[in-house]
Amino acid sequence: MTVYLDWNATTPPLDEVLEVMQHVARECWANPASVHAWGRRARHEVEKARACVGERVGADPRDVVFTSGGTEANNLALRSAFSSQTGMLVTSRLEHPSVTRVAEALEREGRAKIHWLRVTPEGSLDLDELQQVLANSQVRLVTVQAVNHETGVVLPVQEVLRLAHTRGVAVHVDAVQALGRVEEFGQGADTLCVASHKLRGPKGIGALVVSPQARTRGLELSALLLGGSQERGLRPGTLDPVAASGFGVAAGRSAGGPDRYAKLLPVHEAFERSLAALGLEVNGKGTRAPHVTNVWVRSWEGVELAAALDLEGVCVSSGSACSAGTSELSPVLSAMHGPERARQSIRISMGETTTWAEMELALEVLDRVLHRNNL
Repeated sequence: MTVYLDWNATTPPLDEVLEVMQHVARECWANPASVHAWGRRARHEVEKARACVGERVGADPRDVVFTSGGTEANNLALRSAFSSQTGMLVTSRLEHPSVTRVAEALEREGRAKIHWLRVTPEGSLDLDELQQVLANSQVRLVTVQAVNHETGVVLPVQEVLRLAHTRGVAVHVDAVQALGRVEEFGQGADTLCVASHKLRGPKGIGALVVSPQARTRGLELSALLLGGSQERGLRPGTLDPVAASGFGVAAGRSAGGPDRYAKLLPVHEAFERSLAALGLEVNGKGTRAPHVTNVWVRSWEGVELAAALDLEGVCVSSGSACSAGTSELSPVLSAMHGPERARQSIRISMGETTTWAEMELALEVLDRVLHRNNL
């Protein structure tokens, strides 16, 4: 039996998602930019999906820009903010690499000065520092996650929005790990990104949602790539109606996701009590999503433990999937606790179908592997 505990990396596609994608692949496969009947049929599926995503996040469908996923959406939001004006970007090392590395690139290019907010040992932000930084008139954008991709810590997004908007500063929210899992995913953000494959939809598609108020705070999207006029000229390239249709179904179903994930809380709490009994310590305190556990295992390198568990049929990760295969330590855990702890930690992320029986099996395997290493 294989136990899949890497839902933060990607989620298994829903049967209804696969069914609609198969239908669209057979009947609506044409280029949605074509004006003939076949193209219009494909375009209908794309716009139906756009409406589903918009409804899910409380936005007009016209404000939904389809992208290849969360990474492209983050790139589009941040680069657009500094495409025509320079200024200060406020962020932290808690963010996904598709934010932190763009921030570093913008600074190298001379387009933005970056203020890195202090990260607390609990895995959250110093809001007092944010309030002080926002007094600087050069601040152009604040970017923050709704839920951290490694620790599951729920960031104080609504407070960030309040502080920034009071100063007239725009906020970009990375809601990739939050939508469909927790109730608060960044409602009220100027720009917000989501990804289909975190919602049990297909990979290769996501969206950047732009609020009507973004322009009043100085945000205007500009294309990263040059080419066609698809997505109102903001994202050239032929959009796949098959992927879009699956995304639409997954987005619609995600409305009930927070309730389904909330049912994991007893399993999550029992699992972490068992980890503590094994002498392991959880990374991240305070409010966390009810499905993620990032745990410090002192006697193992995280990447080696993940590999050992995989051989025993338990799938976990040693960090963000975007950094898999590299020697880079987790910037998130390094900022929270330093490099040694970052090196010796693994991430275990459940999903809406995970059972206590699976978690018990994972605990048995983990205990056996850890005991073997200590012989």
